[in-house]
Amino acid sequence: MTATALHARQDTGLYTRFVSGVVFPLQERLKHHDTVRVRRDLEASQWWSAERLRDLQTTRLRALLQACRDGVPYYQQLFTRVGFDPDAVRSPDDLRALPFLTKAEIRAHTDELKHRHASGLARFNTGGSSGEPLIFFIGRERVGHDVAAKWRATRWWGVDVGDPEIVVWGSPIELGAQDRLRRWRDRIMRTELLPAFEMSEPRLDHFLQRIRARRPRMLFGYPSALSHIAAHAEKRGVAMTDLGIRVAFCTSERLYDHQRQVIARVFGCRVANGYGGRDAGFIAHECQHGGMHLTAEDIVVELVDREGHPVPAGTPGEIVVTHLATRDFPFVRYRTGDVAALDERRCPCGRGLPMLREVQGRTTDFVVAEDGTVMHGLALIYILRDLPGVQAFKVTQHTLQRCGVDLVVEPCVDRERHASAIVDGFRRRLGQSVQVEVRYVGEIAPEKSGKFRYIVSHVRAGLGQGAAAVEHA
Repeated sequence: MTATALHARQDTGLYTRFVSGVVFPLQERLKHHDTVRVRRDLEASQWWSAERLRDLQTTRLRALLQACRDGVPYYQQLFTRVGFDPDAVRSPDDLRALPFLTKAEIRAHTDELKHRHASGLARFNTGGSSGEPLIFFIGRERVGHDVAAKWRATRWWGVDVGDPEIVVWGSPIELGAQDRLRRWRDRIMRTELLPAFEMSEPRLDHFLQRIRARRPRMLFGYPSALSHIAAHAEKRGVAMTDLGIRVAFCTSERLYDHQRQVIARVFGCRVANGYGGRDAGFIAHECQHGGMHLTAEDIVVELVDREGHPVPAGTPGEIVVTHLATRDFPFVRYRTGDVAALDERRCPCGRGLPMLREVQGRTTDFVVAEDGTVMHGLALIYILRDLPGVQAFKVTQHTLQRCGVDLVVEPCVDRERHASAIVDGFRRRLGQSVQVEVRYVGEIAPEKSGKFRYIVSHVRAGLGQGAAAVEHA
């Protein structure tokens, strides 16, 4: 490294420390968020034993449920109806005495879920990619805790607030907030936002130019969008490994192995998987040793089967979350619709935080064969991914008897042969009488949020052993 480059790197470090130590804490204080203190607490508690973390969960859970009883009309009525006493809570397992909170329940009781003394509530919504859009509210306590959890996980990878960053995102909330003040803030924070739902070839060329010009220390975005940009860089022959990118943070979608590989290869960096959502919170994040650590200090996670019963560690189940910093608009036993398995191993990093073994995706990322067998969409993705000349695809299971495939292929592809291979492969998985419709299209548009969905099933999938059995088929 030259003396000039070394001096620039030192200046970068000084500026990052100024932003993370002064500017960002001041911003959070002005927003009335207790983010700095929470992050410091999280960085201490991550090394606690599992028993001590569970005791913390119990104490905070009891306080949350007491707040629900004292000021949230929905839970006051619910606790009376089921005979639940928050003062008697002695373990997170006591949550099982309460029914699940679903999107339908939130839609039907939005006003009753607000605490009577709540102030500063912000209105949020999910994009509805699962077919169930949702409007809900978040208080300042929840925002501060989620930001702190993300901040802690960022620092696991040797980067910090204030390091140059490229964010590839498609949420209307962020993209609609690009006013003058927001632009100045992003400039100070050295964050640049690229719109994930604009993925034409000219726009992708522009994205590569912006990433090279920014020389970010970290990338953040949907794995589908980051891998799409990476694949375009390879196609164009644009080198991206010389920029000094340390890590690409992927979130909001399932991270597939082939996406991780292309992102790491093209950008010359590690890839960190994150899991969470606006509704459920910052649930889990990957450390440098590969452990997918739960934010156990803030979130109680249950894994249940389709009847709502707990599943053993290692068995896939639907993720149900109770966010302990949501007393203003409580999320208690909230069904996320996502599927994962719990990992009981101890991570080599030494943190006591429990881990998810894998996040398999949403229940709508599973398909159902004619005989009722449930399998992850990967069973179909493998068939398409292995075909030469396939650039992009999307599978839609309309019914048990009808499945559609949209394909973007290179000009030289033998389309008739590809279609025949797809029909044969899908029927081996789904059933010989299933109608498989193959369409060749010029492009596959992302969702309104900017995400790309590879598998969409309109057939309800019951969770159980079948979902795991075909994961590696």
